[in-house]
Amino acid sequence: MTPSLDRQYDTIERGLLPELVVERVTPNDPVVVKHLPEPWEIVGTGNYAAVFAHPEFSDRVVKVYAPGCPGIEEEIEVYQRLGEHPAYSRCYGSGENFLILRRIYGVTFYDCLPRGIKIPPIAIEDIDRALAYARDRGLTPHDVHGRNVMLCDGRGVMVDVSDFLVDEDRDKAWQDLRWAYRWIYRPFLAWRPVRVSYSLLDLIRKVHLWMRRS
Repeated sequence: MTPSLDRQYDTIERGLLPELVVERVTPNDPVVVKHLPEPWEIVGTGNYAAVFAHPEFSDRVVKVYAPGCPGIEEEIEVYQRLGEHPAYSRCYGSGENFLILRRIYGVTFYDCLPRGIKIPPIAIEDIDRALAYARDRGLTPHDVHGRNVMLCDGRGVMVDVSDFLVDEDRDKAWQDLRWAYRWIYRPFLAWRPVRVSYSLLDLIRKVHLWMRRS
């Protein structure tokens, strides 16, 4: 049974935030968690925030923004506009620098490659439909990449909506990922998933960022 929201707030504000140390070291890399009190565990990290879980509420996660990183107000607005949708999480509450979200269990597309997990075409279609749903609600999905889309029971889900209010017409990151899936992954990797090392993936990510900026 999930503890009350008041209990969750108390656990976060007394047991997590006073000892937590999260820093943004470089703009294009995930934040670094330098200290995390027990029994909290890291679920994931992004460029602005880190996500944590506590054993008392296994169906919730807490997303904490690193000091000086913007975007929490915008992310709250995004969740309000999205409402209920199977491909998105749900925001149950927020504080000055954190959000309480529904936990989504699965493996990011990025982690599927090193683990040799096959990404089915329906997962790509799920993300396409989820992005269309967001646009219908006046949002502008942006920076949708392999680390913020996840494979959950064979279906595609979104795990990060922090850039859904960016004033851009087209999400090049997702289009690039779809292109790579169609022309590289499906013909050469999907039939027998090959484990791709994280070091190679990181190199590809950095080259891709350089090409997008040039």
